[in-house]
Amino acid sequence: MQDTPWTGRQSTGPMTDSRGTMTSIPVTAAEYPDFKNQSSALCTDVKCVIYSVANVIIFILGIAGNSLVIWIAGFKMKKSVIATWYLSLAVSDFIMCSTLLFGVVQKVTDEWIFGLFLCKFRYFIKLINMYSSVFILVFISVDRCILVMFPVWARNKRTVRKAAVIIMLAWIISAALSSPETIFRDIVHKQKTKCVRKDINEQSHIAIVSCQFIFGFVIPFLIIVICYVLIMRMMKFNQMTTSKKPFKIMTMLIAAFLICWLPFHLYSFLKIHYKGFNFVEVLKLFGVILANANSCLNPLLYAFMGRDFKKQCYSVLSNIENAIEEEEEGQEGVQGTAINNSEESISSVV
Repeated sequence: MQDTPWTGRQSTGPMTDSRGTMTSIPVTAAEYPDFKNQSSALCTDVKCVIYSVANVIIFILGIAGNSLVIWIAGFKMKKSVIATWYLSLAVSDFIMCSTLLFGVVQKVTDEWIFGLFLCKFRYFIKLINMYSSVFILVFISVDRCILVMFPVWARNKRTVRKAAVIIMLAWIISAALSSPETIFRDIVHKQKTKCVRKDINEQSHIAIVSCQFIFGFVIPFLIIVICYVLIMRMMKFNQMTTSKKPFKIMTMLIAAFLICWLPFHLYSFLKIHYKGFNFVEVLKLFGVILANANSCLNPLLYAFMGRDFKKQCYSVLSNIENAIEEEEEGQEGVQGTAINNSEESISSVV
């Protein structure tokens, strides 16, 4: 009997020759995939490491930052329209960040281990929070524009109840736009369990991606840009400020929105016809990371830039610091003095 040529990593399997004697022949890893090295499922390539590390950092910063915003906007600040925007945005981003570890585990193990419900729920939550977060950013921009252009009307008509109703409508619309993801997601059992989108025709795929692009990026981005252009023109025309800081902040907000979301939507379109290409996979990596990073940047860009919000934040930090000092030194009255000093310094800066 001729020798079987070596074709790769091999094992041996039993076989009976013409004399009835049991012999062994090579068995390739391609014929028996289970013989593959189990460590190949570990996160060892560069893209996997970058994705995992970046999302763990976003998870930590996002949970911490948005938790602080929820605490201050929900319990420390006086109820107002602005506090309602901040609170809703923080809740949306907090939920978004809380689902990131599912993706990290899936990337590291190259397998979905959380079942069908979480497969559908994770991607539904991911989309619903993408839409709701973007919509709330639009509301914040429109609200700022109204405050600058129609201050008297805004003072009489803006109420917390109306803001809460708008937020509820935003979440309902976001849920409706995210529902296709729940329908088309499913568990596939092959060599490994995967949470994937079901096979759909190209027209349906293009329709879903176009809907996400139009309602999740184009329309919100245009509204935000228009609002901030009107704000800057009004402030410049009325000479409401001599500082360039507001203009820099508005430019930074627009740039952050564009940088965080544009790569993700470009990837969504390119993967329709170029799925598997290296440049598309790289765009996917950075597009998803930047889109996720938006949820930990929002507290810094929108909440902590506000004067009242910064005052409350410094007050909370001062309370913590004073409690530690009182415990160590046993001095009375340190807390009140430190809080007053911090508030005076904030008011003098802002």
